[in-house]
Amino acid sequence: MSLDRDISLLSRIPLFAGLSTEQLRLLAFSAVRLELSPGQVLFREGATAMSGYVVAYGGVELSIGHAGKRKILMTCEAGSLIGETALFIETRRPATATAIVSSEVLEVDRKLMSRMLNEYPHVALKLRATLAGRLVATVGELGKVDKMLKGIDDSPLRRKD
Repeated sequence: MSLDRDISLLSRIPLFAGLSTEQLRLLAFSAVRLELSPGQVLFREGATAMSGYVVAYGGVELSIGHAGKRKILMTCEAGSLIGETALFIETRRPATATAIVSSEVLEVDRKLMSRMLNEYPHVALKLRATLAGRLVATVGELGKVDKMLKGIDDSPLRRKD
């Protein structure tokens, strides 16, 4: 894949959509391209996460558990960002990522993101706004779930008088 195609791919990732062409070029140029064979594990559940991955082509399946008790959470196709949180903080992988077909991913290292945020403070502000908006939406959804769960706890069928 060419640098221009990588820039185009990165520009379609919601987290990176507000970046300038110059900033996207820096990300694309510095990202590490990894080719994955079908069944190849990109990372394992519980591993320390130091980077995020953008699926350039193919598909990567996220799953939890082992062997017979494995549960597929989702499939990430071209244009998906896997491990967004790891771009900003040290964390553990919540799932195992496995290529389901021949695939290629761009690995974006946390150090690169940190450099980008330090060199381009306005980028940090844009990303902060994006992430804050997502957090507000998540908290709102959790509030709805909380109300539903409280409704279940209060139901006559659950009471043991």
